[in-house]
Amino acid sequence: MRQRNTAKSVALYGMLIALAFILSFVETLIPIHLGVPGVKLGLANLVTVVGLYTVGTVGTAAVSLARIVLVGFTFGNMFAILYSLAGWALSMLLMVLMKKTGKFSQIGVSIVGGVGHNIGQICIASLVVQNTGVFYYLPFLLAAGTVAGLLIGLAGGMIVERIEGFVKRL
Repeated sequence: MRQRNTAKSVALYGMLIALAFILSFVETLIPIHLGVPGVKLGLANLVTVVGLYTVGTVGTAAVSLARIVLVGFTFGNMFAILYSLAGWALSMLLMVLMKKTGKFSQIGVSIVGGVGHNIGQICIASLVVQNTGVFYYLPFLLAAGTVAGLLIGLAGGMIVERIEGFVKRL
């Protein structure tokens, strides 16, 4: 019986990684030009938000790390991986903490994640370019992270509800 659950887990995590990878690719096809470098929708974070509420923190962290490395080597470079890891680390920490309080919906958790991701990336950018001038982008990135987090949180909340409804019917 244990082997069957392991196989199901491997299949589930494989599907989550593939979905996050595909959403990352789709995002590269969507042109967003707001005059501020680094503004993205964060479509792959949909998998992260849904994962936090369905497979837990450890599984979600593993899926996210696999996605960051795969996407970085496929569509980016080592700097893209570095920026993504920095944003992910702060974002994941904040989302897990907010979720644990029980006072935030998926939308609130996602918004905090979007904002945290941008703060993590801007901090690493400041270290890489050795210039604090990049922090002038922060208000724009925080606004973008809030809007993207709201949209991802709305979609994530709907998906989690459907998954929970489906599981109850089994």
